[in-house]
Amino acid sequence: MDIKEVLTDQRKDLLDMGSRERLIDREHLDDARNMLDHPNILVVTGVRRCGKSIFSYLIAKGENFGYVNFDDERFLGMKTDDLNNVLRSLYELHGDINYIILDEVQNIVGWELFTSRLRQSKRVIVTGSNSKMLSGELASRLTGRYMEVSLFPLSFREFLDLNGSLPPDDMGTLDRAKVQNVLRNYISIGGFPEVHKFGPAILRTIYDNIVTKDIVMRYGIRKSEALRQLAKYLISNHSEEFTYNKLSKVLDVKRNDTIATWVRYLEDAFLIFHLERFDFKLKQQFKSPKKAYCIDTGLIHKVGFSPGPNIGRLMENVVAVELMRRNIAEGGSELYYWKDHSQNEVDFVVRKNGHVVRLIQVTYASDIEGVRDRELKALSSASIRLDCNEAQVITWDLDDKRCSNGLNIQFIPLWKWLLKR
Repeated sequence: MDIKEVLTDQRKDLLDMGSRERLIDREHLDDARNMLDHPNILVVTGVRRCGKSIFSYLIAKGENFGYVNFDDERFLGMKTDDLNNVLRSLYELHGDINYIILDEVQNIVGWELFTSRLRQSKRVIVTGSNSKMLSGELASRLTGRYMEVSLFPLSFREFLDLNGSLPPDDMGTLDRAKVQNVLRNYISIGGFPEVHKFGPAILRTIYDNIVTKDIVMRYGIRKSEALRQLAKYLISNHSEEFTYNKLSKVLDVKRNDTIATWVRYLEDAFLIFHLERFDFKLKQQFKSPKKAYCIDTGLIHKVGFSPGPNIGRLMENVVAVELMRRNIAEGGSELYYWKDHSQNEVDFVVRKNGHVVRLIQVTYASDIEGVRDRELKALSSASIRLDCNEAQVITWDLDDKRCSNGLNIQFIPLWKWLLKR
């Protein structure tokens, strides 16, 4: 293998993409740039194909940088000892580079030692499609020497920006109607950037690569078909409760801990995430069912198996992803759902500094009559039980405020909530 030839091809592909396509500044791009003002390694994690490479390129654009993509099949089998040869090739190709981008670096065992050495003289950006890439024993050597940014598929604001339809602040009725039409499309095709180039069909390839490369191959799963069925089941039943015991019976897998491990792998690859049911007793919280969400509604449409799209559940999934995005970026909050013995359920409970600060329901309603009584009853019950008097009901097109028995309820359209900074 000619390393310089591979690196030349990779850099050309990256630069061609940067010049040929319309690129937008992703949210928190400036924050990421500022993190490299210090002698830190910037670690960009996120689901495969969510835009980590372009995000890294935008940070290093205008600088003399080297780029290596370790997800290239020509680098298959590369060892830690080979990394010096890669570095030497970068110097021979580009001279005294000051930025180095190491894409999908988790494919190389022992990458932490290499990047720790590089940071002494270079600004290093590493990307990875596994949330646990910094949890290994070697990663302890990077303590205090790296900053992490979690990248998601495009937010609704980024989706609008990429489509050239970001609305003005003083929107009229026509603007709102246009934004809602774009929102329907966003819910349908999701936020993976490559969908804009290749169409929704690319989502099947993205999904297959996540399951195959980031889970089956990475962890050496022997019962790969059962794991694929698990992924499809959880995506099809997004925004719904599950238990490991129920999943083991559905999939005919004997051990609950096997299912629990597989679910963790799906989460580590950023394909899904789950919320715990809120309870003041931690033991009860751990024993209660969990709720699963998919990282992208486009994948739900392409991979999920259901009789037809449930817009209410899809809206809930969009809100869950956005809440995770905001919480990771801003920090300091915990996210749960809530359900009592009478089956009153609140979609999201936001807890901060030990106190529940907001209750959130999601409903496909365009007027107050469309908001179900049970959803408001659940908010009222949770407000009393959790000592919280602030609630939001995220709707399709209802914008209003109400106060009921000391509970302040804001009804806000999904598009408006998603665009809120």
